[in-house]
Amino acid sequence: MAQNIEEFRNSIPVGDLGIIPLQSCTALGKTVNDYIVSWRSEREKELPAIGEHCRDNYIIEASCPRFGSGEAKGQIKDSIRGKDLYLLVDVTNHSLTYKLCGQPNRMSPDDHYSDLKRIITAAAGKARRINVIMPFLYESRQHRRTARESLDCAVMLEELHSLGVENIITFDAHDPRVANSIPNSGFENLMPTYQFSKALFENIPDLQIDTDHMMIISPDEGAMGRAVYYSNVLGLDMGMFYKRRDYSKVVNGRNPIVAHEFLGSSVEGKDVFIIDDMISSGESMLDVAKELKKRNARRVFVAATFGLFTNGMELFDKYYNEGLIYRVMTTNAIYQPPELLAREYYINVDVSKYVALLIDKLNYDHSVSELLDPSVRIRRALNRYNESRK
Repeated sequence: MAQNIEEFRNSIPVGDLGIIPLQSCTALGKTVNDYIVSWRSEREKELPAIGEHCRDNYIIEASCPRFGSGEAKGQIKDSIRGKDLYLLVDVTNHSLTYKLCGQPNRMSPDDHYSDLKRIITAAAGKARRINVIMPFLYESRQHRRTARESLDCAVMLEELHSLGVENIITFDAHDPRVANSIPNSGFENLMPTYQFSKALFENIPDLQIDTDHMMIISPDEGAMGRAVYYSNVLGLDMGMFYKRRDYSKVVNGRNPIVAHEFLGSSVEGKDVFIIDDMISSGESMLDVAKELKKRNARRVFVAATFGLFTNGMELFDKYYNEGLIYRVMTTNAIYQPPELLAREYYINVDVSKYVALLIDKLNYDHSVSELLDPSVRIRRALNRYNESRK
């Protein structure tokens, strides 16, 4: 704690901290709050002067009750005057419902985004600063035009900026260049590379992390940047697949994949780590896993920041039972259904401490560069892992 305490010795926060987890993000918000309460309580013992900024709870109660027609309003039930607010929202949380003309209606990303705007406008200019933490960036898959199409993600970012949001924090954006739509606003794209590495080391005790026994795989050209980073930090070789698509057809909003072609050195006898930003239906990642097993890969790890699993888990169960995949890793940045957590092959990657560290630093206007580039921490974790295996 010494270095952490010293960092805060002569600092004052931008404003009293307030955390508003929307209904879609209550679990993550509670864990983040618990971390910050604990850290600040410890700091107060060494630095009594910061005691006025320490609380036993930073969560501000807010809700979005709905009328019978399905319309809603945002309500903030505690004082927010002068506070530095952090709003947490999970636009992919499909577990929540509301009544629409007496019938249950499942909340969509559009509903979650509308609730976020309601809470922002309920603040009515009373907060010192408003920051939005949106782990899965709303409409991030619609980040560019390929025909006469809408630019939903850019419109969303501009709208939040116009509502007075100063900082937007997201995880593993599908294309971080969408930040160009709001050049005068804060936009942080967090990569949970350290959290993935740590979870892998803690759950798999027999990895041999060298070029002879392990390899990083990019499932397509869009994931190349992530794979290159992992391979460089861990000192491993990298391979990639590219998708051949049938552009004469559109199935479920996309051109169907005809084949996966591989570029890279041999994967025979090696553990392979496939990394991407999201698992939607999972078919693409599983096709890549099958291709790697055809090339005699030893164990196949499937990892993605966001596990949407839009077609359920049955296909993953089948591939696991057939030995085509060994482990599946996704983060708790978005909603995780109980049936996912119950799978024996699933590894939950916890990012709540990462989010708490970010909020704690930003509230004091401290640099977060160390959090944005975790290469040093990954190498330390790798060294500890290798030492433990000797």
